Amino acid sequence: MLKINVTSVLTNHYKNQHLCRRRQNKPNQSQFRGFNKLGLILKAFWTQRRYQSMVSIQLQGLHKKLLPVPLGATIRQFLDYLVVEAGLAENTLLSYGRDLTVFAEYCNSQNITAIDRIKPKLIYSYLHILSAQKKAEASINRALVAIKMLLRFAMLTSQLQEDFTTILEGPKLWQKLPVVCRKEKVIDLLNAPVPQDPNYLRDKAILEMLYATGCRASEVAGLKIGNVNFSIGYVLVFGKGKKERIIPLGKSAIKVTQEYLRDLRPNLAKPFSEDFLFLSRTGRPLDRIDIWRIVKKYARRAGMPKKLSVHTLRHCFASHLLAGGADLRNVQEMLGHADIATTQIYTHVDQERLRAMHKKYHPRP
Repeated sequence: MLKINVTSVLTNHYKNQHLCRRRQNKPNQSQFRGFNKLGLILKAFWTQRRYQSMVSIQLQGLHKKLLPVPLGATIRQFLDYLVVEAGLAENTLLSYGRDLTVFAEYCNSQNITAIDRIKPKLIYSYLHILSAQKKAEASINRALVAIKMLLRFAMLTSQLQEDFTTILEGPKLWQKLPVVCRKEKVIDLLNAPVPQDPNYLRDKAILEMLYATGCRASEVAGLKIGNVNFSIGYVLVFGKGKKERIIPLGKSAIKVTQEYLRDLRPNLAKPFSEDFLFLSRTGRPLDRIDIWRIVKKYARRAGMPKKLSVHTLRHCFASHLLAGGADLRNVQEMLGHADIATTQIYTHVDQERLRAMHKKYHPRP
């Protein structure tokens, strides 16, 4: 974030204006250039302030909310530890922070004011309340993971003597098959932007990038110009936990991205845009919500299902690769999955592939 002493800058600015009036002289050209430079600096400062990460602001709000809670100090230390040591994404930190804030408030209602007084019975009682509130099983499991990680942190910092996290079990999750669109429908989506649309080249480049790489919305939003190698045809992506991975980039995505960089991005770029690849009309880097809106806009135009999201294109990327004969390990690497079991779910989506496998390997025709 740009750091400027605004008071000092404004004071010097008005002092110069006062001196000009006293001398009864018009400012010279160098003074005009100075005023223009001042305007650009202040504009950059206020734009950075305005578009500061909403997640960071929400995390600061959580820290304030935890101040009066007895377990709040330990949870704040834990969240700081996750930032410094674990390198987790801001959205993951925010999810854990919210879950632990609610858990801390529940502990306070049960007169639990120290972390060493938390027992398995209390945790199961809390999970039962979440279930009674009709929380999704995935949300309950995430809350349990956050609590277990907090307790392990307490063990690490000698605030807790007994480690019972291994015996804590959450609800079993049903494995849901991802929603995947046919290749023809995806092509319709990629062709939905037309030259008459504002920022047509940017939107088309984003759609092509999402389908060509299988990236998450936050990963595409974080791309910088230097992350894309057009001559070799690959993109360097920073995923969850700041893990790097290299993904090949197809000719269609390369062509439209180059056109965007040549014909549109220079018109969008401002002094505060840095070298982020995709920019808004005001010059700020797009965030994942902006990309979600762009995908939804063209999905409606292309007649896609209402439930289609940015992640649907990621599912399509993986499923279409596997249907075309791609190796499961290679797909896992391109998606950035730590566990191949996460990637294997896509093998159950393509019914034609399953039929072909059955026909090829089953002993009875």
